[in-house]
Amino acid sequence: MKLLRVRASGFRNCADNFTIDLLAKSKKTSEDKEYELLELDEELYVYSTMAIVGKNASGKTSSLELLDWCYDIISTFRLSGKECSYRGVSLEIIFYREGYLYLYTTELDDTENLEDRAIFKNQKLRRKKYYKSKLREIYADAWDQAPESANEVPEDFSILYFVLKKTAVREVYYEASKEKEELFGTVYRLMELMHMDIRYVGTVMKIFDSNITDLRQIDDTHYSLRYQGTEKSYSSVELFRFLSRGTTKGLALYILAVLSLKQGFDLIVDEIENHFHRTLVENLIMLYKDKQVNKKNAMLIFSTHYCELLDLFNRTDNIWVTHSREKIEICNLYENYGYRPDLLKSKKFYQNAYDTAVNYEALMELKKELMQ
Repeated sequence: MKLLRVRASGFRNCADNFTIDLLAKSKKTSEDKEYELLELDEELYVYSTMAIVGKNASGKTSSLELLDWCYDIISTFRLSGKECSYRGVSLEIIFYREGYLYLYTTELDDTENLEDRAIFKNQKLRRKKYYKSKLREIYADAWDQAPESANEVPEDFSILYFVLKKTAVREVYYEASKEKEELFGTVYRLMELMHMDIRYVGTVMKIFDSNITDLRQIDDTHYSLRYQGTEKSYSSVELFRFLSRGTTKGLALYILAVLSLKQGFDLIVDEIENHFHRTLVENLIMLYKDKQVNKKNAMLIFSTHYCELLDLFNRTDNIWVTHSREKIEICNLYENYGYRPDLLKSKKFYQNAYDTAVNYEALMELKKELMQ
């Protein structure tokens, strides 16, 4: 199954009907189908990579968090552990599965009895058969109630269970800015859960620090590290402090990417360039565009301040721009802006064509104050 579109009202400081669409909309060339797009059904494509760009505090992270909420619901049928209130949030999730399109809607609320879990209210699930002849009207109203959704469920549980049947890792959200000592344990637990070959750890380590020749987990909180020919055991905290931030984040992100590509789940990365050389980021993006590597239709969704990364994209409908006005808004580069494909995307951004430039006047004001 694959997520196609999410829509939310009442979510954080976002405008109502805040919509992110993962369905390819613009013309699909043979080159796009080879590198940029993932085929779900005949003529039904989503992106292999999708970028969200914008100024600082413009809503990039909020956009990724909304996607993460929706992925959590379709993965575990619950929503918990989020850092804000659920009250007043309404969600619409559209996904594709086995020849059918599903439209799920719900309202969320808080509860004290269930700790930090969300309550699901007014849940509805509808579906329709996918036909390529109706692709242009794919989201139009012509939905039938899904028969699987008739049963009642606990108030903290989604009726999507009756369609998807079992929990699954359908997405992982990686926030480099919130990295903690538990990171290694989380990564190794995922590796064990998905039966990942341990040799990938050594391969990834060589990319970020050639002094490291081996890293093995002893137990949940201790690791054995071979560094410059000497082997020593470390606790999670000690290992986190010993390795550089770039090595730590590189190990975590690249192993998550390996898992994503091998298992076919989607990977969301906030500030993908954080602590990374540009070449490493570009290489990661290109892994998802390579069909020989990305054999299971995994998607990479990321936010970035590196506008040059957008020049790796042939398409424009997989690039979204956030703005913080009265409310956070999100626009699609293809649908909402006139764009000349012969121009570099990074050049247009640096020309402030999409109102994404740094506030130059504020920078100069600070400089003047420092000069006094």
